[in-house]
Order: sequence, then structure tokens, then C-alpha cells
Amino acid sequence: MTPFHGVFTALVTPFAADGSIDWPAFDRLVDRQIEAGIAGLVPVGTTGEAATLDATEAEALIARCVSRSAGRAYVLAGAGANDTRKAVRAAKRAQAAGADGILVVTPYYNKPTQAGLIAHFAAVAQAVTCDVMLYSVPGRTGVAIAPETAATLAAEHTNIVAIKEAGGDVARVTALRSACGSQFSIHSGDDGLALPFYALGAVGLTSVASNFVPEACVAMYRAWMDGDTARALSIHDQVADLTAALFVETSPGPVKRALALANLMGDTLRLPLVSISTASDETLRHAIDAFQFRPDEV
Repeated sequence: MTPFHGVFTALVTPFAADGSIDWPAFDRLVDRQIEAGIAGLVPVGTTGEAATLDATEAEALIARCVSRSAGRAYVLAGAGANDTRKAVRAAKRAQAAGADGILVVTPYYNKPTQAGLIAHFAAVAQAVTCDVMLYSVPGRTGVAIAPETAATLAAEHTNIVAIKEAGGDVARVTALRSACGSQFSIHSGDDGLALPFYALGAVGLTSVASNFVPEACVAMYRAWMDGDTARALSIHDQVADLTAALFVETSPGPVKRALALANLMGDTLRLPLVSISTASDETLRHAIDAFQFRPDEV
């Protein structure tokens, strides 16, 4: 097994009403994840509203996550940018802050070619010695990492060891495994596709839903790993409607709202993200009210 086996939580960044980081809420979030058995923590990613964090805030969040987790979970820090120079600086800061690895998204807006992606990720990987997980999320960035590109990068850089695949296509798992080999770790980047991804050879999930229901996400993963496919499917079915509701609008708006409804933190977002609509709020509340986690039910 690699450090990437298991469920990783793409942590939200709690903000106080004045827009500053709510550190007590962040500490509670980290503690709750670890108590539920989450294997990895991902601060300063898309779900953490990284695009609206300044460098000082990002570094502080990573350092706080490292300190608070105290070696009990793998810390995979977001270090993406659409300027390669900025991504390199972010990667270096994340490593200096103590992250075990970095999550590097494809450059957004620029829409580089595959040759451009290779040059970008190579520059970041060469700047650090920690693990590098590639992040392909074309719905957010406009460009996907081709399996052959991932294979080239993994072959040329020993610290490029994994990919978070969030393109919504389960066939990509097979293509990535075929191109990159069994030593290259694949994570599902979509909560709703976690189980089929596991079935096709993915070793883990980088989850948004686990901010809210970490126990259920961990239970499904463990059931699958234990060979209890019926139980894994049952848990998948139990969380399906809630997972869908947590993406009723752009993430992390819905999951922050769910956490606020549970009195775990506020639901403040940074512009240009705004609070979810009244209709979406009703959809989310209905899904939360209907959710009943019965881990032993098959």
C-alpha cells in the first residue's frame, strides 16, 4: 500500500463573518476528520477556496494542518496556479510548511497543450522533493491530463506518484492504469464515483463530502478493501442523495452550508462565490434530513 490508499478530505477553509480564517473551526474540522479515520488531509485546494487565499494565508493553513494532525494523517497541500512560476513558489512554501505531498492542478484559463502540461508539472516537481499528485479537473480548468502525459511525467520524475482524476469518466481509471502502471496511485476526485473507481483500481478518494460525513466515506472505502462489496454498495446507496445535494451548486458552497446547519462552522464564502440559493438550501436540507447512516445494513 502507498500513502495514498484511503479517503482524503479536501478541506474547506472556515471563514469568520469578517472574512478572516476561523482557526478554531479549522482545528475542529481537522480533529473530526482524524477521529473518523480519514487517511489524508488536503488544505488549500479547490474546496478550500485556494483561488482567494493569499500566499500568507495558504502557508499558515498548511502549517496549521501539519501541526494539528501531528503525523496522524498524510497532509497533501494544494499548490496549483496558472502561472508556473507561482506554482513553483507555492510548492516550495507547502514543502517548507511541512506538507507530505502537494496536489498540483492543471493550469486554469491558459488551456495549455499536453506539451505545456508536461513542462509545467516538470518544473513544479523539480522544485521540491516531496510527493506530487497531479490533478485533472477539466470542468474547472478547461484541460485534462492525457494518460500518456501522466505516464511521461511519472517516468521522468520519481516524485510524481499519483493523480486525482475528477473528469467524471470512470473509463479514465483503466486508461491511467494501463499507461502509468500499478505503482502509480489513482484517486477519485468525484464523491459519487468513488465506488466504481475503486472497482476499476483506484486506491483512494479525495472527497468533499467527507468534510460533512467522514465516517460514511471511510466506512465505504474500508468495506470495499475488506472485500465486502455488498456492504460497500449499501453505503454508497445511503450517501448517494446527500452527495448529490452537496454539489447542487458550485462547491464548496453546499458543503459549507451543511457544516453550518450542523453548527460546526459558519458558511461564509469569499467572492466571487456567494451563499447557495433558497431553492438549493431546501434541496440540501431535505437530503440532510433524509440521510441515515447505517453502516452494518446490507
